[in-house]
Amino acid sequence: MRILLFGCDGQLGGELQSSLASLGEVIAVNKEDLDLTKVDIIPTFIDKVHPEFIVNAAAYTNVDQAEIELDVAYTVNAITPGVMAESARRSGSLFIHYSTDYVFDGQKGKPYTEGDSPNPINAYGHSKLAGEQAVQAVGGSFLILRTSCLYGLMGSSFPCKVLAWAREQKVMRIVEDQVGSPTWCRVLAECTAALLSREYRSRSGWPAERSGLYHVAGKGSASRFEWAKRILELDPHPEEQLVEEIQPARTEEFPTPAKRPENSALDCSRFEDTFDLLLPDWDSSLAIAMAEGS
Repeated sequence: MRILLFGCDGQLGGELQSSLASLGEVIAVNKEDLDLTKVDIIPTFIDKVHPEFIVNAAAYTNVDQAEIELDVAYTVNAITPGVMAESARRSGSLFIHYSTDYVFDGQKGKPYTEGDSPNPINAYGHSKLAGEQAVQAVGGSFLILRTSCLYGLMGSSFPCKVLAWAREQKVMRIVEDQVGSPTWCRVLAECTAALLSREYRSRSGWPAERSGLYHVAGKGSASRFEWAKRILELDPHPEEQLVEEIQPARTEEFPTPAKRPENSALDCSRFEDTFDLLLPDWDSSLAIAMAEGS
């Protein structure tokens, strides 16, 4: 199996590089290897690698900065996936692309299904929706995996921020009116590897009826406030905390350039029913992630 992985320098990409390694040869590409804003060179690069599978974990993910750098965000999140999908279709490769719950406005009041109409409320969400549409327009063998509240345990992820705040503040205020389905990068990567392993073993080609858009996220949902409380409870070094109280807050107390959806939790039933795979509930995954991160 020959897998071309874009975005290996990101948190999801790093986990994918590890999870996919047992399946065969992984050609892992980061932004230093290939500038994804130079879309004209992408087809030639892919043709030289000649992969059986293309996995795109690269994305412009700075939600607030996307309001300013809209052209860059749109190029990386919308135009580039379409170009990759066209190269995959031409070569007969299966293309896997990741998207986001931020394509929704968060006003439904319950978890979103794939049949719900997107309505992004920020530039990042618009760019990711355009990427989904570009991949779908190309067709061929593809999977678009929408996820929610994706996190690792490094950099500027939400768990890392919460742990840092807890070591700096006696009182923390965390928004309670933003709800999602927290998803650990590792379980999403392992799920992707399981999908590819199954497809490789079948040797029958990717079934056309399985191509499409799926929701894949940690089971259940939580507000940022609930998520933060659980992170502190699972902190492997609680003796380092200064925080004495964590209080719920409203989004308007922390104005940002980009709006966030209120409740963008995802219903993953279609993915579970189609592939007989499911991600663990968000709380169980967080407990394992925090323990391993110690």
